Amino acid sequence: MHGIILRWKVENKDHHCLLRDYLRNVKEISRQALTAVKQHGELRVNDEEVTVRALLHEGDEVTVVFPPEERSDGMEGRQIPLSIVYEDEHILVINKQPNLPTIPSIYHPNRSLANGVLYYYDVNNIPSTFHAVNRLDRDTSGLLIVAKHRYAHDLFSRQQKLGKVKRTYLAVVHNIMERIDGTINAPIGRKEDSIIEREVRKDGQEAVTNFKVIRYLKKETVVRLILETGRTHQIRVHMASIGHPLLGDDLYGGSIEKISRQALHSWKLQFFHPFLQRELNFSVEPPEDMNKLINEL
Repeated sequence: MHGIILRWKVENKDHHCLLRDYLRNVKEISRQALTAVKQHGELRVNDEEVTVRALLHEGDEVTVVFPPEERSDGMEGRQIPLSIVYEDEHILVINKQPNLPTIPSIYHPNRSLANGVLYYYDVNNIPSTFHAVNRLDRDTSGLLIVAKHRYAHDLFSRQQKLGKVKRTYLAVVHNIMERIDGTINAPIGRKEDSIIEREVRKDGQEAVTNFKVIRYLKKETVVRLILETGRTHQIRVHMASIGHPLLGDDLYGGSIEKISRQALHSWKLQFFHPFLQRELNFSVEPPEDMNKLINEL
């Protein structure tokens, strides 16, 4: 049994390149993934098995057979409803429901998006494990990317670190915002004496959030937010730091009177698909509880 198989034709610019350099520098296969291929997969040039020291020529066909995906101990598939917006052999784009963690935790060991995806893989005979490219908090709804194999995860994660995975959120925040748009550039770190809570602090990691008012309600504001970085609880911490905590976010000063979870939704997702070599765009409307909140207010 093997994992995914990928093939490429060597171009003129890579003529006389070593296979090792071609895979590492041109195809951006990580050192760890390439080691796994050497140990448990296969490398071929023109259907002949070779080592990473093989010399390539223009027109050669390079084949990489990745080893099977290995699941972590205790990671089991569970039948959890999934809203799959897009799927190909490399990724899933999922509209995550609220009140569902992305990965298992000590509080939710068997009910997470990861468990649901593994069940989906098992039912559809997809030999893969769970690779989240981006994560959403348990109570945040909306779009996220799941890679089907470690190579796709490496490529998409690299894009995300370079800011090329564009994520747009919708939130309902307390109070009427005076500024129509702006940027919050404030470092975020873990709050002392807390495992979960974060705060703006000088010694934190760089965090940048762009906001724009979409709609004014009676005493609240609907805001569009675009992240330039991806820190834990970034939107929640940043909005609370300027006096506009999210409705339902009692961890950071929001009220749960009108909604029982933070009113935050991953609304739009835009990225370049490295395997298809084209830009993809997705958007999903907020779930019923957020729509009802906005309409009632």
